Amino acid sequence: MTTLLQKSPIHRTVLNNGIVVLVAENSAADIIAARIFVRAGSCNENREQAGLAHLLSAVMTKGCDGLSSLEIAEKVESVGASLSADAGTDYFLLSFKTVTSDFGEILTLAGQILRSPTFPETQVELERRLALQDIRSQKEQPFNVAFEQMRQVMYQNHPYSMSVLGDETTMSRLTRADLVDYHQTYFRPDNVVISIAGRVTPTDAAALVEEVFADWQAPAQALPILNLPEIKVEPQVRLKPVQTQQSIVMLGYLGTSVNSVDYAALKLLCTYLGNGLSSRLFVELREKRGLAYEVSAFYSTRLFPASFVVYMGTAPENTSIALEGLRTEVDLLCTTEVSDSALQAAKNKILGQYALGKQTNGQIAQIYGWYEILGLGIDFDTKFQELIAAVSAKDAIAAACKYLKEPYLSLVGQEEAINGAIA
Repeated sequence: MTTLLQKSPIHRTVLNNGIVVLVAENSAADIIAARIFVRAGSCNENREQAGLAHLLSAVMTKGCDGLSSLEIAEKVESVGASLSADAGTDYFLLSFKTVTSDFGEILTLAGQILRSPTFPETQVELERRLALQDIRSQKEQPFNVAFEQMRQVMYQNHPYSMSVLGDETTMSRLTRADLVDYHQTYFRPDNVVISIAGRVTPTDAAALVEEVFADWQAPAQALPILNLPEIKVEPQVRLKPVQTQQSIVMLGYLGTSVNSVDYAALKLLCTYLGNGLSSRLFVELREKRGLAYEVSAFYSTRLFPASFVVYMGTAPENTSIALEGLRTEVDLLCTTEVSDSALQAAKNKILGQYALGKQTNGQIAQIYGWYEILGLGIDFDTKFQELIAAVSAKDAIAAACKYLKEPYLSLVGQEEAINGAIA
């Protein structure tokens, strides 16, 4: 077992079998939160099996080595703990929270679930039906329809083009055998990060993890290499006529991954443009011009190039001027330097929200484990704040000119309104 002591408050240990253990000791409350990350998100699925990681996360806690779904639930609830599984684009996650005295017991249970899920057929069928209901209900939400349409044209045959849920065709085809195969391929100790925060010393936490997981050995074969297609930037227009009371106007730009030198500048531009009631889009398009029911921007932190999206919900008769208004505001970023005061306000906002996102043990375990699983390392916590603080007005305008030139356009709404907007 090798141990690295960092400058950060996080203690990082690597077990002999490859599991990375991160521990943040926090004695404020008698609670421990843990996040077990596996490098096995929807990016690792075959396109024909889109939704597999999601289905696996839904069925994972429904049975394991000698325990039924009900017995697992009783073990967790009898001590007032919580335990859940989730899948994202870049990772799989098993989360739990418990009082300190029950940590060993719930960690042991989490280990059984992670290593020996049974995937009962009846539960696979039930969770697949629920996922299909989710997929259908998303088709009734104009924002989701617009984003799905945008993602598919922007990412083409890259896994980011698909929802984590997959679609009706792919989800319907998934079998228990697919889950077993995916689990056997990716759930191995050298592909796992266990991040723990709470009333426990790094030594005790690492010893408990070793006790539960030390006999778990990595198979001889190497992990599959993720060989993803290149994403070509070819901006296009997509329209989806829907009988709805508002139009969704969405512009999308292919941004960059978290590893890029331009990541911090784009993150800051997104905050400046569309984060909150003081953001540029909200003030200019909603407050001053009354065009928007809702208006916002988002740019996710991803292992591969992420989409930079601005969108607005507006009345059908305002679709054309809403589109024009959004385009104008984004185009301004490339022609006009953001003022020092506005840039500083955006930095204060993003760094303030970042600090507020690290208050609970669960949030602390989440953020450090996430950085580790993405390959950024736990020092990225400090680095991220330094990168944001260092962005200059010149950096911002250069990033805007590089990435935010010609948008993909996705419109959802009444046929006449959306056709008129691009006429």
